[in-house]
Amino acid sequence: MQVTPSVRAVQVPDTNPMHPQFTTIYLVGRGQVLTIDSGEDMERYRWMLKGYLAASEKAEIGISCVSHHHRDHSSNLRWLREEFGADVHVLQEGMSLLQDRLPESGVTALHDGSELGPSDDVSLRVIHTPGHSADSICFYLESEGVLFTGDTILGASSTSINDLGAYLASLASLRDLPNLQLLCPGHGPVIENPVDYINAYIAGRHLRERQILDALAQTPEMTTWAIMELIYADLNLGPRLRRAADRQVNTHLRKLEKEGRVKVYAGRPRQKSPEELAKVEEEEHERLDVIRRADEYREEARRRALNAQENPTMEEWEEPPRYALA
Repeated sequence: MQVTPSVRAVQVPDTNPMHPQFTTIYLVGRGQVLTIDSGEDMERYRWMLKGYLAASEKAEIGISCVSHHHRDHSSNLRWLREEFGADVHVLQEGMSLLQDRLPESGVTALHDGSELGPSDDVSLRVIHTPGHSADSICFYLESEGVLFTGDTILGASSTSINDLGAYLASLASLRDLPNLQLLCPGHGPVIENPVDYINAYIAGRHLRERQILDALAQTPEMTTWAIMELIYADLNLGPRLRRAADRQVNTHLRKLEKEGRVKVYAGRPRQKSPEELAKVEEEEHERLDVIRRADEYREEARRRALNAQENPTMEEWEEPPRYALA
């Protein structure tokens, strides 16, 4: 999808309830392009990107960037290096978090305020926006007013947050960017009213905070789950989103505790016996082994299918039919 003269969006359908509608890989520039985010370690992400490049433009990927370390944004960094020879650029603070996904060569560290681009006339500014994760960054193409937000701002829902105080500060800094015209999120559609949208994000967080404080004023000593059930009662929250909503309540409570506005009565974690821990570890090893073998079978099936297309079907015949002119 063409977004602006220099920006295209490769939108990959996604069924994860935390990823509204689709996950997007962005292409910036022409000829030698820059990609923002790489998708999950699944063939459909690689097929979609290669298919788009083959069908829509004769371009080479020169630089690959990620908005943060979460696997749905960063799992194909090595593949992009191997397939296209792309130089990989990641935030310095995210290096250790991405270690198992980085290629052995061609990696450059980014910093808040770094400038990079596929060409001299198309340049992106790196903006460190902690909150969703410690290493979250946005990329700003100021000449076209396009802000690539990763998971800091989503296109059709709110996002999960690790540090709410840092997150609200990040949103305020993004709202004040000059010439801001479009938000290009990692999930969901492009946003055409960016300032209003960011203001709504900030207002939503303040509303949740007031709801939590009101709940605690009515019923002291509530658990995060009880608060979640109360304040989300009218939103018809799907069961697959309840744990995520509980985490958001917890995020607000950590901020309020830091500010001295709530107090915490420490809980007592459930202790597992050595036998229980050993059983959990054994079951996890078994699951990982099944996954590994399934991956091997899948790769073997793919190779067999390719081999069947590339070679004659002699194994199907003791003597194959022959043809001649009548």
